[in-house]
Amino acid sequence: MTTSRETRDYQAADAAHHIHAFVDQKALNDEGPRVMVRGERLHLWDNDGRRYLDGMSGLWCTNLGYGRKDLNAAASRQLEQLPYYNMFFHTTHPQVIELSELLFSLLPGHYSHAIYTNSGSEANEVLIRTVRRYWQVLGKPEKKVMIGRWNGYHGSTLAATALGGMKFMHEMGGMIPDIAHIDEPYFFAHEGNLTPAEFGLRAAHQLEAKILELGADKVAGFIAEPFQGAGGMIFPPESYWPEIQRICRQYDVLLCADEVIGGFGRTGEWFAHEYFGFEPDTLSIAKGLTSGYIPMGGLILSKKMADVLVEQGGVFAHGLTYSGHPVAAAVAIANLKALRDEGVVTRVKDDIGPYLQQCLREVFGNHPLVGDIQGTGMVAALQLAEDKATRKRFANENDIAWRCRTIGFEEGVIIRSTLGRMIMAPALIASREEIDELVGKTLKAVDRTAQEYGRL
Repeated sequence: MTTSRETRDYQAADAAHHIHAFVDQKALNDEGPRVMVRGERLHLWDNDGRRYLDGMSGLWCTNLGYGRKDLNAAASRQLEQLPYYNMFFHTTHPQVIELSELLFSLLPGHYSHAIYTNSGSEANEVLIRTVRRYWQVLGKPEKKVMIGRWNGYHGSTLAATALGGMKFMHEMGGMIPDIAHIDEPYFFAHEGNLTPAEFGLRAAHQLEAKILELGADKVAGFIAEPFQGAGGMIFPPESYWPEIQRICRQYDVLLCADEVIGGFGRTGEWFAHEYFGFEPDTLSIAKGLTSGYIPMGGLILSKKMADVLVEQGGVFAHGLTYSGHPVAAAVAIANLKALRDEGVVTRVKDDIGPYLQQCLREVFGNHPLVGDIQGTGMVAALQLAEDKATRKRFANENDIAWRCRTIGFEEGVIIRSTLGRMIMAPALIASREEIDELVGKTLKAVDRTAQEYGRL
C-alpha cells in the first residue's frame, strides 16, 4: 500500500519538525525514517509497499495485533456519545467505572483501586508521590527513598528516568533526590562460579544491604520490572523474587512492580508478577491495557494502601487532565474483554507461547553467535556471545546487535537490540505460521550477522 505523498517528501517533513526517541537525529535525517502506513495482525506496510513482521508488538503494546475492528468500533461509539470528560469536580463517568470493574475482576483479589494515567512514564511519576503520601499518612514522612535497579527502565520523564537505572539517561537530564539503585539480576553477565540460584539470592541481598545502608526508616519502596524489558528482556533466576519479597516485608518497604511491559498476558499469566510468584503492593500498567490503540496507563494499589489513603489521607493533591479518559476507557474495556473472552491469555500459556519458546531453542540453541535464550510466553531474548561456555560477551556487542537488528529490517522482520541481546515480543494472537515467519526471518538476520563477523 502506498499513499499519495512520496516517501522522500514525508522524510523531509519529518526531519523538519521532529526529534525522535533514543536516536541521533542528525544521522536519522540523513538516512530517512521508515514511514509506516498500515497494519494488519502482526504485519506492517511502509509507504513504499514493503511488508514487515512486527516482532515487537510496536513497543510491547499491540497485544491483539493491528486492525481490530472491535477496538476501533468501541472508540468510535464513545466519541459519538461522550468524547471527553474529566474526573475532577466530584465527577466520574460510566466507562471508567466499567473499566475498573472489569480490570479488578482480572487482578488478584488484594488489589482494589486505580489511578489512571496516559502512559507508563506517568504511572511511575504518580507512583513516587503515592508511595510517599502513603507513608506520610502513616506518620512516617521520612520514608521517601525509592530504590530501583541499574539498567531498569521506568519511563522517560525526569522522575521516571531517575527511578530507572540507565546512566546515560541520567547524564542527559539529571537526577532527583532520594533515589537509589542496586544491580540487575543479569546472570549471563555475572563473572564467577555461582549457580543461577546462588546468583539470584546474591542479587536480591543487594536490596537488603542497600536498605540497611540507607536506613529502613528512610526507604519507602523498591521498584522493578518482573523481567527487564528495555534493559534486554532479562529474566532473573527463580530464587530472586521470593527473596526480594521477603526482604521488603521484613523491612517494611513497599514492593512496586512495573507491569507496563509484562502485563495483560505477555507471560501467559495476566500479569508477569503472577508468573514469577510474588505479590507486589503496587502495579504500574499501560501498553497492553489498550493494545496500544489509544494512550492509557495507570497505577494499581493494594487494598492495604488504598484503605490508608482513602480512610485516613484526606485530600490527595494529584490529578491529570486525561485520567480515565472515556474513549481510552472504552477501548480498554473492548481490549480486556477480547483478551478474556477469546482465551488469548490462556492460549499464550498453553499453546502459542510454548511453541515460540520451543522454536527459538531448537533453532538457536547451538547457533555460534547465541550464548543463551531467555523468555516465556510471548517474550524472548537471544543473548549474543563470543563464548557460550564461559559466558564471554563481545566487547563490541552493541554494534553487533544493532547490525543484526538492521539486517532484520532488510529481511522483513522487526526485532530489537539492547546491549548484546536481540529481543522480541510478538502480538499474543500470533498463529504458528506467523511464529515460523518470525523465527525464520530472525534466523536469516542472525546468520547474516554471524557471517559478517566471521562466526559462520
